[in-house]
Amino acid sequence: MSKTVIIASTDKGVALGNIIRTEFPKSLLVSTRQHEQATPIVSIGQFLEKNFKSFDTLIFIGALGICVRSIAAHIEDKETDPAIINMDDRGRFVQSVVSGHLGGANDITRKIAAAIGAQAVITTSSDLQEIWALDTLAAKFGWKQSATADMNQIISLFVNNKRTALLLDVKDQGTAYLEKTLPDFADIYYDFNSIDLEQYDLLIAVTYRVYQADIPVLSFHPQVLHVGMGCSRDIEPDQLEASVYDQLAQQQLAVAAIKTIGSIDVKHDEVAFIALAEQLGVPFITYSAAALNTQQVVNPSEVVMSKLGVHSVSEAAALLSSGNRNLLLEKQKITVPSGKKHTIAIAIDPQAVRKAVVAIVGAGPGDAALISIKGKELVETADLILYAGSLIPEEITHYAKKEAIVRNSASMTLEEQIHLMETHYAKGHLIVRLQSGDPSIYGAIQEQMTIFDEKGMDYYIVPGISSFQAAAASLKSEFTIPEVVQTIILTRGAGKTPLPEHEKLNEMAKHKATMCIFLSATIAKSVQEQLLEHYAPDTPVAVLYRVSWKDEEIYTGELKDLAQIVRENKLTLTTLVIVGAAIGARKNRSHLYSPEWKHTFRTGKALKAKE
Repeated sequence: MSKTVIIASTDKGVALGNIIRTEFPKSLLVSTRQHEQATPIVSIGQFLEKNFKSFDTLIFIGALGICVRSIAAHIEDKETDPAIINMDDRGRFVQSVVSGHLGGANDITRKIAAAIGAQAVITTSSDLQEIWALDTLAAKFGWKQSATADMNQIISLFVNNKRTALLLDVKDQGTAYLEKTLPDFADIYYDFNSIDLEQYDLLIAVTYRVYQADIPVLSFHPQVLHVGMGCSRDIEPDQLEASVYDQLAQQQLAVAAIKTIGSIDVKHDEVAFIALAEQLGVPFITYSAAALNTQQVVNPSEVVMSKLGVHSVSEAAALLSSGNRNLLLEKQKITVPSGKKHTIAIAIDPQAVRKAVVAIVGAGPGDAALISIKGKELVETADLILYAGSLIPEEITHYAKKEAIVRNSASMTLEEQIHLMETHYAKGHLIVRLQSGDPSIYGAIQEQMTIFDEKGMDYYIVPGISSFQAAAASLKSEFTIPEVVQTIILTRGAGKTPLPEHEKLNEMAKHKATMCIFLSATIAKSVQEQLLEHYAPDTPVAVLYRVSWKDEEIYTGELKDLAQIVRENKLTLTTLVIVGAAIGARKNRSHLYSPEWKHTFRTGKALKAKE
């Protein structure tokens, strides 16, 4: 959490400062004006002389000239300067003055402007053009950065819209952002050899490799490489380091992309390995012989087995650390100048590899706008989309790109679905399996994941909004009420699929929690009878048919009338039953926003300046 000082030059500025300080939990308000709501200072110049380096953010309220003259003697460069913002004491304009990107002044300016309804004044070219701020991308996405030219020259080329090639060797959150926000003067590539560099003025690469070109190259290196190593005892640290750097250079792999160093546990105290890990700023991980022997390696060694009881150290350690089944660099045996030897193997994070993947996406309860942003982005970029038309609105598939294959799986068997997915997987496609609500709740994804595991298909899950959450929204209810009910039970009645013995409805009803009962409209009478064993007959109940869909129907009443509500309205499929005192409740205030309640963002403690 950053330390912020708000410097007000007028009484109106102090009043405004007290409004915006609520946006900065760890902040100090100072003023040369005597005011009970501000810490008094003799002069701004004297205050900054002692405190300029004590704060990450300085917000001036007053004339811009005062701000500029006050900071002139203290600012040094954008790498170290704090974020400096200036605003007039009427709150009409908020301007980013210094350290707009690296210090975050631009973002803070927008935050303040939004909080008080002011006009944000941003003058950095990339922000005005709404293109990438190249000097902040590394920090934003956790990458390391290198460049073959001066960074100012590279930024100048980019903000002047010179032809730019974007190379993406990996995939992560950052590359997804770059793909989605590609400027019109840039072209995207996934293979370096396919780029005609003569057509471009700048190459930006998100990569674990090192590229040389006749044009400036800005490289961002996600830490995705896992290095496995073995060595002669007491190998010289400087010689090992030089050898590793040389090997990576030969393979055109970036040292900055290394994520871990791994070896066997008998090497836990090997000075050269420890020193190398410290030099790279990465963890040194060791594994037992039993763990290493779980890996299928390309180059097993009988010699290593006879000495250490393992078929491999370097290759197995690289595979274990990465979680990958394949190596990027197989074992290399190297002799350093002293005559001692070491081995090295490298594997890459499998999640970073650009290849086929299945995304199991929670589509939300029904309203197409209630899919998550990440889920929508995946639907927009998927090559194959499978969805159950009876449970998921067709409108969600309208987000798909025009060349995507979109199939309704309602009439397909699991085997037919898997065959279709395998066909696209073999082509390296992105496959989206849309699941209603949230995949973790009655999503039937376990059987799919079992097959994916057996076939070695990569997949991941994107959570969605469940129908019980949409129900709470439609009912304008909070399902947990202080000192009344603090537990939510998600369950179903015993229909064709029996319930486990310890999950009978009448047993769970003992808790009198907010119960969300799925897939049970056809046995409403039985559900009602079981719940009445412990809930009072007048307990609030809500029955929601296709909640959040265009044809949504909501019925409320008392538990004693549940079966009647379901019967009279002929409710069967896609019906959710909610039972509990929390429905429609409007009492029992939370401690969270109580004036007496202190927490991380409201500690009651004020910052102090140096005197």
